[in-house]
Amino acid sequence: MIEKDYIFREIVKFGTTINAFRQKIFGRSGNATITFDNQIDNSKGMLLDEMNFDLDKFLALNTAEAINEYISGFDGFNIENIELLAESLSQIGFDDNCSNSRLYLEKALQLYELCTLKSKTYSFEREANVRAIKEFVKKSGK
Repeated sequence: MIEKDYIFREIVKFGTTINAFRQKIFGRSGNATITFDNQIDNSKGMLLDEMNFDLDKFLALNTAEAINEYISGFDGFNIENIELLAESLSQIGFDDNCSNSRLYLEKALQLYELCTLKSKTYSFEREANVRAIKEFVKKSGK
């Protein structure tokens, strides 16, 4: 029972931290001199501090197996949190101010594919997100 409580707390912590990460990047009220890339860099530090999740290391992984292995090293990454991270990365990639949009979109696609492999249920929303990313990449040539 103690193990289940720990895992549940980790799942909740990851979800809360990813939501805070999204709010920090996309809740852009405040100082207009802070660039989008600066907001992302500051948010990366939050992920590292709160969850020990190194977004730069994650973005540097180049195979689906490496991504799966990295994600599997965290107790708090269930399907919902992986999808939440994928959605966050895709929103960053869709933003006109993002300097590495293709990288963020590629990682979001890889995370969605991981969710599809791990999930026992089909998600129309997940598939719609995958299609939107692919169409955006195709149209923008990014």
